[in-house]
Amino acid sequence: MDIWTFPNFKIQVQEIPNFNPPMLRLACFLALILQCSCGYKLGPTNGLAAREKSVQIEPFSNKTLEPHLTDAVTAQLRKELQHDGTFQLASHDNGDIVLTGVITHYRRHELSFVPKDILTVRDYRISITAQVTARERGSGRVLLDQAVTGYTLIRVGSDLASTERQALPLLAADLAKHVTALLADGTW
Repeated sequence: MDIWTFPNFKIQVQEIPNFNPPMLRLACFLALILQCSCGYKLGPTNGLAAREKSVQIEPFSNKTLEPHLTDAVTAQLRKELQHDGTFQLASHDNGDIVLTGVITHYRRHELSFVPKDILTVRDYRISITAQVTARERGSGRVLLDQAVTGYTLIRVGSDLASTERQALPLLAADLAKHVTALLADGTW
């Protein structure tokens, strides 16, 4: 046991009983193996370097009767692609990948009703579906052509229209997360 003294305090160092260096090395080795084998990968998962390719987002066309979907979806896609960091966002006609889409469905599904009134809906699940296409600008090769759906839940207050309007950014953000994940995890 060592004792070190300093002007205002005293430190007492004790030896660790049963200290076994080979066992410590084995424990460190096993911890390293477990950490390396967990499968987590930092950065893009599609084999590209971060921000190696740029994506140009064309405004989606809206084939539904619900207004203002195009602006919300385009804005949230831009935001999510910037947040993800796998691709660089192209602001003009110079993206390596051109992302286009058609909003095909906007649906409201009843989830729950007001107690003692089976006709008045209290909660809805809103869904938006878009047919999304991603093409390489240079070759024209289709990288992604898939229907993607986003969801959100709303509780109806006194005005269903204003509640849906307030939920629109959340709905578009969920769709954008799914589209970005498909782009980022693509194997092209």
